[in-house]
Amino acid sequence: MSEQSVVPIDQLLPNKLSLVALMGRPIFPGIFTPIMIGNPADVKVVDDAVAAEGLVGLVMLANETETPSIKDLYKVGTAAKIIKKINLPDGGVNIFISTLKRFAVKKTLNPINPIVAAVEYLEDEEDDTSEVKALTRALISEMKQISENNPLFSEEMRLNMINIDHPGKIADFIVSILNIDKAEQQKILEILNVRKRMEQVLVFIKKEQELLRIQKRIQREINEKIEKSQREYFLKEELKAIKTELGMATDAKSSDYQRFKDKLDAFKFEGEIKEAVGQELDKFSLMDPNSGEFTVTRNYLEVLANLPWNAPEPENFELKTAAAILEKDHYGLKDVKNRIIEYLAVRKLRKDTKGSIVCLVGPPGVGKTSVGRSIARALGKAFFRFSVGGMRDESEIKGHRRTYIGAMPGKIIQGLKIVKTRAPVFMIDEIDKMGVSFQGDPASALLEALDPEQNTGFRDRYLDLPFNISSVFFIVTANTLDTIPSPLLDRMEIIQLPGYINTEKLEIARRYLLPKSLEKNGLKSGQVKYTRDSLMHIANGYAREAGVRNFEKNLDKIHRKLAKQIVEAKEAAKSAEEEAGAGEKFAIDKALIEKHLGKPIFPEGAVKKADRPGMSIGLAWTSMGGDTLVIEAAAVLGKGGFTLTGKMGDTMKESAAIAMTVARKIGIERCGVSPEWFDQNHIHLHIPEGATPKDGPSAGITMATALLSLMRKQTITDKLVMTGELSLTGQVLGIGGLKEKTIAAQRNKARHIIIPKHNVRDLDDIPEHVKKGITFHPVERFEEVIKLALPSAP
Repeated sequence: MSEQSVVPIDQLLPNKLSLVALMGRPIFPGIFTPIMIGNPADVKVVDDAVAAEGLVGLVMLANETETPSIKDLYKVGTAAKIIKKINLPDGGVNIFISTLKRFAVKKTLNPINPIVAAVEYLEDEEDDTSEVKALTRALISEMKQISENNPLFSEEMRLNMINIDHPGKIADFIVSILNIDKAEQQKILEILNVRKRMEQVLVFIKKEQELLRIQKRIQREINEKIEKSQREYFLKEELKAIKTELGMATDAKSSDYQRFKDKLDAFKFEGEIKEAVGQELDKFSLMDPNSGEFTVTRNYLEVLANLPWNAPEPENFELKTAAAILEKDHYGLKDVKNRIIEYLAVRKLRKDTKGSIVCLVGPPGVGKTSVGRSIARALGKAFFRFSVGGMRDESEIKGHRRTYIGAMPGKIIQGLKIVKTRAPVFMIDEIDKMGVSFQGDPASALLEALDPEQNTGFRDRYLDLPFNISSVFFIVTANTLDTIPSPLLDRMEIIQLPGYINTEKLEIARRYLLPKSLEKNGLKSGQVKYTRDSLMHIANGYAREAGVRNFEKNLDKIHRKLAKQIVEAKEAAKSAEEEAGAGEKFAIDKALIEKHLGKPIFPEGAVKKADRPGMSIGLAWTSMGGDTLVIEAAAVLGKGGFTLTGKMGDTMKESAAIAMTVARKIGIERCGVSPEWFDQNHIHLHIPEGATPKDGPSAGITMATALLSLMRKQTITDKLVMTGELSLTGQVLGIGGLKEKTIAAQRNKARHIIIPKHNVRDLDDIPEHVKKGITFHPVERFEEVIKLALPSAP
């Protein structure tokens, strides 16, 4: 048997290598280490290498990129043998390698995916001198010193360092475990002269030792500070214990100071706020508790500590859930619900809460406040409501300056303190009823709070610090837009809430008002039964307003009387009969309603009619919703003239003058009225309910029709109402509030409505159930009005 010589593996290395790009640091020869490979191209190189000889080239990236080519690599790398490969769940691999020898890239065989190059293996340039031996001892000695002071160096590392016998490998091993820049490590990898390599490594060791010395000094200083703080803490605790043992009360001021400091420090303020809070705390610690300023400062710190300074959590709501909540809480209002859902959809898509200011406008009792509560529920946010109706002092909005003991922040800051979140839903009620006085203008003060460009740094006068309220979802309510200043109105998204017709009131009463009223008055749901006719009788006879507030009040009144009746029966009955009395049931009919509520405020025949010449029915818009308006005209023998009564405003007086001129012209030219008739008769135009102020530009055609009906001695068409302004040439001009006026026409049982042709586009905004049974007649000229209202007129 012939002898076979053993050849070292580094003498059998191939001249062609597939290269793996290293993102981190270069790997030196003589190292056994794991590497994680995630790049798909490099994973394929590893798989191919394992299938062949298991050899790859490891080269560090000079330019980090997701798809590296050979141009992005350094020229010097390390050949490595793959010992073991473990596949990872994410598609990468973990390999254990044994590095063998340095090489230099000489020629590119494939520049990318996979990178393949012809390589030349590099030998160490050794100087067998005493200087190299001295450097070796110095390296080992210095590293021992570092390893003893650094817990990250394990015992295994120390043993490996001692057992390496080759100077070049010692330098490679040391530089691989030092915490130095990867570019510096690459330079060491490229140094072939062993002596120069060791000298450079020694320089890095010295730098590491210097860093360790600085680290020790910092650690020592920190420990000293901690020991001092701990000592102070223990002394304070001992002092507290001694005071408690002696029965001495602890200092309330010190307790407050520590509580405020802990709370305010937790917010981690910066800049102006941090400086101001620090000054207030220092001032508080030095104050005499008996001084007046002590209370002012303490109250101020209390407000600061209880405000939600931290950023709010991201919104997380579902449109489906929001729609379900709105549908559950409110009947009808389909257009309003759609507008709210659209608004929330935009808010969710933008993931931005700035500029969130909604204005709900409608008559009293239509559910503006409850819609706001439902929006808060849909968003999963805290809800806070305050009213600004009648407010005349801007300090209610912007706060009082801290110049006296009773100073307090404004309503917005107070609300944030109560809800304890920076992103609540704030409802500001009655924004159309703010006043102005010598104390300022609250509407102007609201401009900053409601402007998304300014409220990121809202300054309450009490706080005198910037507070970000841009995450607050503001909802304001109003009965009319006329009294809201234009700059304030421009910052809002307007959503109109019209009134309800009788069929809607019935559903609202059945679903919401009855259960609520029964519970409020101590009655059970099965005890009181209402028929549809009885509820309709309440709606028609006692609650004809646009909303349902009076409807609810009347239900409460009935239920209170029933509760009284039940209690009196129980008290008068014996013990055996008490249960029977408690379980008594009531069927509510018209007779019982009139017994408890009295005679109807609006009798069944109280529908407004124009049943004689000189009368017409118009439609008006008020802050209470739509309403019908009776116009009466009468002629009295006399010298002529024209009188207006009914507390008309200036605009309506001008409309009446134009109506008189147009009616007189048409009466003379087309209806055969003699000019002398106007000289011989004094004409009086009146709008009933004279104590109620009336104004607005929409009664022109109504007044002209009443006057022409008087001149013709002809009654207008039955169940006909109208709305529209009139020009001097007979043109019918557009009006506003057609939806509310149509609801008023439904309540008055009208079947025909004359409207300006300009307002045909508004018909699409009116729900079908409101328009049901009504015929709309669009007109452009007053002559068309005459043909509809006075059909026999020429």
